[in-house]
Amino acid sequence: MIQPLWQPSSGRIAAANLTAFARAVAARHGQALRDYAKLRAWSVEQPADFWVELWRFAEVRASRPWDVVLQDGARMPGARWFAGAKLNFAENLLRQRDDHLAIIACTEDGGRRSLSYAELYDRVAQLAAALKADGVRPGDRVAAVMPHIPETIIAMLAVTALGAIWSSCSPDFGVQGVLDRFGQITPKVLITVDGYRYNGKPIDLRPKLAEIAGHLPSLERIVLVPFLYPDAAPGALSRAVPEQDYRLRGAKLEFVQLPFDHPIYILYSSGTTGVPKAIVHGAGGTLLQHLKELLLHTDLKREDRIFYFTTCGWMMWNWLASSLAVGATLVLYDGAPFHPDGNRLFKLAADERISIFGTSAKYLDAVKKAGLEPGQGHDLSALRAILSTGSPLVPESFDFVYRSIKSDLHLASISGGTDIVSCFVLGNPTAPVWRGEIQTRGLGLAVEVWNDEGRPVVGEPGELVCVKPFPSMPVGFWNDPDGSRYRAAYFERFPGVWTHGDRIELTEHDGLIIYGRSDAVLNPGGVRIGTAEIYRQVEQIEEVLEALAVAQEWQDDVRIVLFVRLAPGASLTDALADRIRQRIRQNCTPRHVPAKIIRVADIPRTMNGKIAELAVREQIHGRPVKNVDALANPEALALYRDLPELRD
Repeated sequence: MIQPLWQPSSGRIAAANLTAFARAVAARHGQALRDYAKLRAWSVEQPADFWVELWRFAEVRASRPWDVVLQDGARMPGARWFAGAKLNFAENLLRQRDDHLAIIACTEDGGRRSLSYAELYDRVAQLAAALKADGVRPGDRVAAVMPHIPETIIAMLAVTALGAIWSSCSPDFGVQGVLDRFGQITPKVLITVDGYRYNGKPIDLRPKLAEIAGHLPSLERIVLVPFLYPDAAPGALSRAVPEQDYRLRGAKLEFVQLPFDHPIYILYSSGTTGVPKAIVHGAGGTLLQHLKELLLHTDLKREDRIFYFTTCGWMMWNWLASSLAVGATLVLYDGAPFHPDGNRLFKLAADERISIFGTSAKYLDAVKKAGLEPGQGHDLSALRAILSTGSPLVPESFDFVYRSIKSDLHLASISGGTDIVSCFVLGNPTAPVWRGEIQTRGLGLAVEVWNDEGRPVVGEPGELVCVKPFPSMPVGFWNDPDGSRYRAAYFERFPGVWTHGDRIELTEHDGLIIYGRSDAVLNPGGVRIGTAEIYRQVEQIEEVLEALAVAQEWQDDVRIVLFVRLAPGASLTDALADRIRQRIRQNCTPRHVPAKIIRVADIPRTMNGKIAELAVREQIHGRPVKNVDALANPEALALYRDLPELRD
């Protein structure tokens, strides 16, 4: 009989936030909800009651209570949550003002800084006062090109304390990539750094920033944080002032009280099929959803130190920042994850006593393929959870975590996205972990798997949908006054139902397996195949570092073409190609076997590290790729142009 890879101890279950929450709900509503399945069913059937109970449990701070919990609850989109409530997002993240560490920040060159909650509060107050004096008001946009450092967190809190809207990109974005995003939202202020280090190399940003600023006529101020060089001058940046001179010391922090759905964040879609969608997220929905995921699904507590390897251009940065609302300590790392080697982040985990470690599935696979054994030579005794997202976590990576990192920890594969600035499917710290499966659907989210006819299915792949409104749905898209683009993005296929665009399966354990993005599904001979099914097999072959599969239009049908990036010294011999095909055939179906296997030197990725399947598909067909600047390595696309292997 198949056994789970991990089960929480009875003591861990008893001490979990989720257990305390279920107990509180049962006491108030007279429900016997000690079983997680019953709790989740109740949360979906009684969404208004669930979100109210979460509000109470998380002790959300608001200056005015709500009049109606859920208004127009049958409409999606269109439902309104906690109508009448007034609150401030930053106030909820800055409720602690003591000497407990709020942030530990490390860089790849060995630098380390820390800030207590009291120091963080003071720094936010100083910057907020300066921004207010500069005329920043509720609804104004403040943009940032920033690395993963404390000043980015400080700036976001200062901006949202004033009721302004925060939007950020990481400094590795190209000029056009930044302009495609910030050019839509006309920011009043730009907050940035002089430069940063990556993989041991110093990168001066000021020339690029000057070009960006020259194309943003709405800018009235640039705040420059010296990061690469301590005495960095603005250089060619007009209207720029060093951050240390800009702050107003001794200022008192005032939190502007605003409606529940007042915008705080603008995030962007990957943009590989056109100009990125500017997705607007509201204060209350973001706060509640993040608190739910951090408290209940991650079991975050004040004594925890939580880390996520992310950049400020990925929604996991926003998610991580919300950990401040729990009073935990954020551990930030800015730099390359493999500098000087693949042990870098595990050394950080050991040195800083990280208890919750977040990363990508690709990183875990890269560590495995490098032959590393992080559990040996690193004291990971404080580590009790690993979170993985960005792409599906393959079963073999589950094995690797429990074999080579730590046998007693909660491994949570999670998935959601920029669209909801959170997760649809994620972990349950009180339940077993089954090999290759995401543990559960999020509490309060009516997630189902539908077939092409719009009927719920179990045990077969289908569309991830959400059939009821939830608080972290976007407020809307920027510059979409009638909401038509927003509705087309999520509600066109099944009217009134959120269609997320992931191909997914609900398992017998009520867990989930993701097979890739629906728009990248392969369809040879009319059979729908998720690309992750192929990657899961191919990337277990030692010589293959990573792979990308697309459908090529061929002879009135389509055929699967598999591109592979190989390990140094490996060659794509006939024998290796046969092994790849044999593994796919044995572990998937004959339909999954690629017609062509082609070696490439690189695989194009989005800024968030996701494989750009659609861009490659367009490239091999000679069609224009609409937004090359959305790629982290756009030069890789040239490798796929006019390949002779695709002509026969």
